[in-house]
Amino acid sequence: MKIAVIGMGKIGLPLAVQYARKGHEVIGVDINTKTIDLINKGLEPFPEEEHLQEYLHEVISSKNLRATASYEEAVSDADVIVVVVPLFVNEKAEPDFTAMDSATRNVGKNLKKNSLVCYETTLPIGTTRKRFTPALEQESGLKVGKDFAVVFSPERVFTGRIFQDLRKYPKIVGGITEACAQRGVAFYEQVLDFDSRQDLTKPNGVWNVKSVESAEFVKLAETTYRDVNIGLANQFAIHADSIGMNIYEVIEAANSQYFSQIHQPGISVGGHCIPIYPHFYLSTDKTATIVKEARRVNKYMPHYAVEKIEEICTIAKTKILILGISYRSKVKETSFSGAIELYRELEQKDAEVYCLDSLFSKEEMDKLNIKTWNGNYENIQIIILHTHHSSFENLSWEKFINCDVVYDGRNFFDADYISKTLPKAKLIRLGNGLIKNKKI
Repeated sequence: MKIAVIGMGKIGLPLAVQYARKGHEVIGVDINTKTIDLINKGLEPFPEEEHLQEYLHEVISSKNLRATASYEEAVSDADVIVVVVPLFVNEKAEPDFTAMDSATRNVGKNLKKNSLVCYETTLPIGTTRKRFTPALEQESGLKVGKDFAVVFSPERVFTGRIFQDLRKYPKIVGGITEACAQRGVAFYEQVLDFDSRQDLTKPNGVWNVKSVESAEFVKLAETTYRDVNIGLANQFAIHADSIGMNIYEVIEAANSQYFSQIHQPGISVGGHCIPIYPHFYLSTDKTATIVKEARRVNKYMPHYAVEKIEEICTIAKTKILILGISYRSKVKETSFSGAIELYRELEQKDAEVYCLDSLFSKEEMDKLNIKTWNGNYENIQIIILHTHHSSFENLSWEKFINCDVVYDGRNFFDADYISKTLPKAKLIRLGNGLIKNKKI
C-alpha cells in the first residue's frame, strides 16, 4: 500500500515511521526543507521522541519512507493520504484554517480515484464534512463516497511516548459515509497494532463511531475534559491558598474514592492541545460556560504566581530565575508554555529575569528573546519553578545564598530540604497555603 502523510511534525513523522515499519511505501510531505533533508538522511528533527531515531533509521535504510515537499509526488499515486497539519487559533481564539485549507486544496488537486483521505488533525465539530470534503471534491472533480473516501480519526498520543500510545489507545474512526468508515477501519487495522486492555468496554483496536462528527467530538471531549479538570484543580488550589490548606493532601484523599479523579493544579497549562482544543469546542458551542471559565482560570495561573510573590516581596529591580521554559517535563517544546507569559510579565514589572532549562541551548533561548541564566547563584533573589524537569532535583540550593523567595508551581520540591538549605528564603507552594508553616 502506498501512503502519503501530510505534515512531518512531531505527530506526522512518527505516524509515517509506524506505517513504514509495517511494510508500506510511505512518502511524507512537509514545507520545511530542513526537516525533509534530515528525514531523508535518517536523522530525527526533534530528539525527545522515544524510539524515533532508531525506527527512522530503520525505515529510511529499507527505503520504505522518504520525505518531499511535492504534493504531486506524494499524493498522485497514493492509496491513502493522512493529513496531520497543525491547526491553531488566531488572536481572537478562533480556529485559523490557513494551513489546513492549503493542505486540503493541494491534496485535492492531486487526488486519484479510489483513494482514502484521513484527517487526524484535531478539528471543530463539522469541519471534515462541511469544509474539507467539499474542498477535496472541488479541487479533484471527484465525488466523496463514490470516487474517494474521507474519514476523521483523531491522533490520541503524547509527545515522547507516541509509539507506545499508538498501541495503548483505541483508534477512533468516523466516516463521511459508512462505506468511508469501513475503508478507514480497514486501513488502520493494517498499519497499527494494539495492546490487550481489560479495562475497556470492548476489545482494544479500531473503533468505528457513528459519524465523522462523532469522531471529531471524541477528541474535543477528551482534551476539553482535561482542561476543565485542571481548571477545577487550580480553583481548588487558589481557595486552599486563601484558607491555609494543603490542596495536594485534599486531592489525594478525595481521589481514594473511585469516582473522584481530580487532576493536579499547576502554574500553567501549555502545549499544542489543552490551551487550543477547548476553543475548537467553543467555536460550535457558545453556551459552554464551564469550558470558558476553565480556560480563563488556567490562563490566569502564571499571573496568579506573580500576585502571590508580590504579596511578600517587591519584584521590581530583583533578579529572578525561572526553572523550565518547556510546557511539560521531558518535552522540548514551548508552544503556549506559561513560562513565556510568566517571563514577559516579570520583565514588564522591571525585574531582571533568567531561565534555566537543560533541553534548550543558549542560541535557542536567544531566538525566544529569553535570557539564559549564566550560573551566578549569588545574584538570584527569587526562584520560580515552572517545569518540573527531573534535573532540577539536583540543584545546588546551598549556593543561592541571596534567594528570598522560592515559588514551587508544581508541588515538586522537598519543602523541608529547601527550608533547611535556605533558612532565610520563603517557600511558596501553589495550593499549599503556607510559607514555611505560616499562612499566606
